[in-house]
Amino acid sequence: DLIKYLNTVYKFNSYLEIGCDDNQLFSKIDIPRKVGVDPVSGGNYKAKSDEFFSKNEKKFDLVFIDGLHEYHQVKKDILNSIKFLNENGFILVHDCLPRSISAQAVPRFRNIWNGDVWKAIVEFRTYPNLEIFTCLADEGISIIQVKRNSQILKINKNISDLKFQDYYYNYMKYMRVINFSEVKKKFK
Repeated sequence: DLIKYLNTVYKFNSYLEIGCDDNQLFSKIDIPRKVGVDPVSGGNYKAKSDEFFSKNEKKFDLVFIDGLHEYHQVKKDILNSIKFLNENGFILVHDCLPRSISAQAVPRFRNIWNGDVWKAIVEFRTYPNLEIFTCLADEGISIIQVKRNSQILKINKNISDLKFQDYYYNYMKYMRVINFSEVKKKFK
């Protein structure tokens, strides 16, 4: 619904999805030019995201990241996506709001797994040139735009040292959480 809404408003021409699994999302995307990257199944480009970005020459209006749910990889995927993002484009990152310590544990040991994706969002919220909100939808979807950060996060810990407890007590502030109605007001 979030992608459908943004596409209705912004009329995207190109879409990149990192981590397609069984095409649950990729198959529903109605954007003219779409690329889905997955090393195992789904999408239309079989590779890990690092390999794709090292060979890619195309730019995209919308990027959806749902690959390896580990902080360092998500950070690389976001930085690479920024390089290939068209002006006024969007990056969406899935699995940003874990509900339990086990859901965010790395390495994965449970079926339901968000990993520590949230740490990448916390780090990028400290950047002056990235505007980020996290929508309360489907395990948390962060919305990233390359533009002035209107609410820079100040944090006095090294991102790698953050624990689930830090997230648990500060997630509203860290993630800049909004609901879908607020998304519709901000992005119209």
